Amino acid sequence: MSGRSVSAAHARRNVIITAAIAGLAGLLFGYDTGIIAGALLTIQPEFSLGSFASGMVVGAVPVGAVFGAWFASGRSDRYGRRSLILISAAVFIVGAIGSGLAPDALLLIISRVVIGLAIGVASAVTPVYISEVAPADMRGSLVTFFQLAVTVGILVAYLTGLVFTDVNEGWRWMLGLGAIPAIILALGMLRLPNSPRWLVMTGQTDAAREALERVRPSGPEAIDQEIEEIQGTLGGETGTWKDLLRPAVKAALVVGIGLAILQQITGINTVIYYAPTIIQQAGIGSDSSAILASLGVGAVNVLMTVVALRLLDRTGRRTLLFIGVTGMSLSLFLLGGAFLGSSGTLSSVIAVLSLMVFVSSFAISLGPIFWLLNAEIYPLAVRSKAAAAGTMTNWFFNFLVSLTFLPLIDLLTQSGAFWFYGLVGLVTLWFCWKFVPETKGKSLEQIDEVFERRAAR
Repeated sequence: MSGRSVSAAHARRNVIITAAIAGLAGLLFGYDTGIIAGALLTIQPEFSLGSFASGMVVGAVPVGAVFGAWFASGRSDRYGRRSLILISAAVFIVGAIGSGLAPDALLLIISRVVIGLAIGVASAVTPVYISEVAPADMRGSLVTFFQLAVTVGILVAYLTGLVFTDVNEGWRWMLGLGAIPAIILALGMLRLPNSPRWLVMTGQTDAAREALERVRPSGPEAIDQEIEEIQGTLGGETGTWKDLLRPAVKAALVVGIGLAILQQITGINTVIYYAPTIIQQAGIGSDSSAILASLGVGAVNVLMTVVALRLLDRTGRRTLLFIGVTGMSLSLFLLGGAFLGSSGTLSSVIAVLSLMVFVSSFAISLGPIFWLLNAEIYPLAVRSKAAAAGTMTNWFFNFLVSLTFLPLIDLLTQSGAFWFYGLVGLVTLWFCWKFVPETKGKSLEQIDEVFERRAAR
């Protein structure tokens, strides 16, 4: 026992810096999500891609991410959250450069699967890492740094797309420059410690104590008590996939996997991946104008995620879900209405405003709250596997939605497609009311008790 403690201000600064650096993993996610929206406008004619092939270029990343999350599920407990984030950064660099140099659609798709592997690992591990470092009263805000980095990455991608949209083969620059966020992440993670909860789980109690001393203002007695609570949650659990069938874990998985599915099939990535395409269909003709309008959507996304940072630990998860999902559904119904008449200025204005309201509502609800809950509602011994299950589900449905969006428009028209997503939003409201508990202000160990009580009913 070192007996060392730090001031409250110093501990707060340390934990914020730790969460901010780790949260940069969201830049990998966000940049690639946003950059393909602009790049696709020029990739389609260069490689003569139809609706299905375009969907494969977009959907290659979530396919890779499913396998990346699966890879993380078994290795996160073995090698540690920090090591997995570093690996994801290295893999992303390879995939980004490969996609920028791809000579044909097949190699482009393969390179984007590699990018997906990296994003899958990062998205499965990073929120868990932050949640295990953060104190209970700051966990909501700090885990949301991951989602904030996603939105910043999307905005940077839209700006990059605007810069290169009129450049010959500019899409290659757009995709290749995605290596930069990965380099920043790798350099930052080299300075951070391992998760104290992972250190306890692997028997490195002294190292866990040192890690906690960096991010807790409390003295050695309080830190020892926190370590004892962590050890108590391990109990006799083996941490295998079979443990996910325990009643309390299954109750938590209903929430995590349910939100993973609903976050995607309410249509968020149809907006992020295809925002310029949607805006063009609403009446804005040129590529640069469509990307510029998308830039406004991306800016709103960042701004409202910052708002969510301040609200999650004050207002609570459930309240923000109800407010945000209601706004998402209403804006989707309005967006569908924008395509009923002939395209023109009014339709374009309604479409852009609807997209902004939709993204704003998502940014304070399903955007950050899925990743937050998926990182905090599972017992420590199975947290990495359960969180990976939620992440794999999320990416699988991301793939389904991205692959089927353009064919869905062909089948139902633009109005019908967006109204369908709006109806899913209403189902999401019921799900949140029925299954999602309030976790604001609770320690990870107290959240375990919530689901233990649910399972005992």
